[in-house]
Formats: sequence, C-alpha cells, structure tokens
Amino acid sequence: MTAELHHLALGARDVDGLAAFYREVVGLPELKRREDEHGLFSVWLALGGAVLMIERTHAAPRPVEGVGAGLFLLALRATGEQRRALEQRLQAAGSALEERSRYTSYYRDPEGNRLALSDYPL
Repeated sequence: MTAELHHLALGARDVDGLAAFYREVVGLPELKRREDEHGLFSVWLALGGAVLMIERTHAAPRPVEGVGAGLFLLALRATGEQRRALEQRLQAAGSALEERSRYTSYYRDPEGNRLALSDYPL
C-alpha cells in the first residue's frame, strides 16, 4: 500500500479572504464550508484528489524565507500556458513574483504563505 495525500491545512486569520484567493485566482473549486459558534471556521477546496483546508487561526503568521522547518511551500503543478495564465492572474491579484527558475515561479498568498507554480518533471 502506498500512502496518498489526503489534505493540507493552512491556518488563516481571514478564512473567507484566503479561500477566495485560492478559489478565484488559483482556480481551486470549493467543496465545503464549516461554521462554529464564532462564524466561519474553515473552507475546503479541491486540490487534485486531495483537499486544501483553510482553517481559522488567531496566531500571528510565521514568516518563511527559502527552506524553513516544517511545511514551507505549497507547490501546484502548472504546465506551459496554464502556468503563464496563473502567473498573470496572481500578479493581477497583487501577488508579486518573488523568484523564478526554469520550472517554478514563487509567490505569496494573502496570508504570506509561499505558493509555487511548477512544471518540474518528477
């Protein structure tokens, strides 16, 4: 048996805003919203057979530069024209290109998480 990715979870101070970014700019379809006694708790987005769960937090963001301890990058597969179109949508949404290699472009989401678009051959 080989393990497969079930979900990734991102803590967000603005759950709805971050979910809108990944839904509207990146193009991840929304699957589910969960509320609790304090309002919106999480939004689940489809992530290629797995789920990206954006969950409410009150903790301050952990700034990550380069390779950090623990999870430090959300890299999405985007090839050719798809990568160029996503790069344009990210930049139009105010997410500046931080770095680019032959295969990967690096950005930040509205909460400061590192986001990459990559067509690196696995």
